[in-house]
Amino acid sequence: MKYWLGRVALLLAVAILLLTFVNASWIADKPVGGVKLIAHRGVAQQFSREGVERDTCTATRIEPPVHDYLENTARSMQAAALIGADMVEVDIAPTADGRIAAFHDWTVDCRTEGKGETRAKTLAELQALDPGYGYTADGGKSFPLRGKRKDRIPGLEDALHALPNTPILFNFKGSDPKEADQLAAALEAADRDVAERRDAFYGAPGPVERIKQLYPKAWAWSMEGAKSCTKEYLAYGWSSIVPESCRNGTIMVPLNTQWAFWGWPNRLIQRMDSVGARVIVIGPYREGEEGTGLTLPEQLGEIPSTFKGYVWVEDIWNVGPALRPDRDFRRQAQIDAAEEGLKRRRARVE
Repeated sequence: MKYWLGRVALLLAVAILLLTFVNASWIADKPVGGVKLIAHRGVAQQFSREGVERDTCTATRIEPPVHDYLENTARSMQAAALIGADMVEVDIAPTADGRIAAFHDWTVDCRTEGKGETRAKTLAELQALDPGYGYTADGGKSFPLRGKRKDRIPGLEDALHALPNTPILFNFKGSDPKEADQLAAALEAADRDVAERRDAFYGAPGPVERIKQLYPKAWAWSMEGAKSCTKEYLAYGWSSIVPESCRNGTIMVPLNTQWAFWGWPNRLIQRMDSVGARVIVIGPYREGEEGTGLTLPEQLGEIPSTFKGYVWVEDIWNVGPALRPDRDFRRQAQIDAAEEGLKRRRARVE
């Protein structure tokens, strides 16, 4: 009996040793390049994400504003690129007159004074609305961004003009593959070279699969595909086999579960590079919250220094300058206001 127990213990020890060696990050070559920040919706108002669902009106649950930028607007996109973003995520939706608007919601009821479906309106009708009308941090007692008129809902051309040299991550809000054809036609009409600008695409499988046909070398992925890649790699990445779902796709690494990813970070990046996949670090995983990005500058310190992939950022206004202080264009009053906002946020999440 002791003999067999000894043999089993020896085999387990050898197996553990082999797994450790196969998945050792320090043995893998250090990734080249640098970490790349993705600014979600540009410089945006921050809000509590607890319990947020697909149609939740997030404009009515914002934190007290520390700046006057509005998500998905041209001014917001420009600011995000200036303050440290390497890529800016932009939500897109077709309009009733065959144009493309940069707007997140399925209806205009939440953020503007208008009513009705976003796609049922022309671009001119959308641009006549006040995109800051519905934002409130005190349950509707005050609307600090209403009537400022510094911004409007931009068309695709406005977004391209705002980010001439910065890669854009286009988010298809719909599921119709025809939206990919419409976007590609608009990009070509605007002489936007997707390969040269390193633009990328994500969203529902329908338009994503179509955009892959139109731009076979571009980074394009669906949330379903990213979830499959992530789950399957966690399940059997120990074997060094990369799941087929990761090929030319995306794997998501939550900040608080990095330890669970086999070969993290260098070996994992090496494996994903071998199948043309990208790695995105996102914010901490929390039960009941959809995957979000970094909201605090100190979260950057939780990412290994050798990580050279992408980082999803919700609050580029604060996270960008923490990584790239030389690009911080904020005035002292804005910095002070941002620090007060961070104090309130830290107190809420602790």
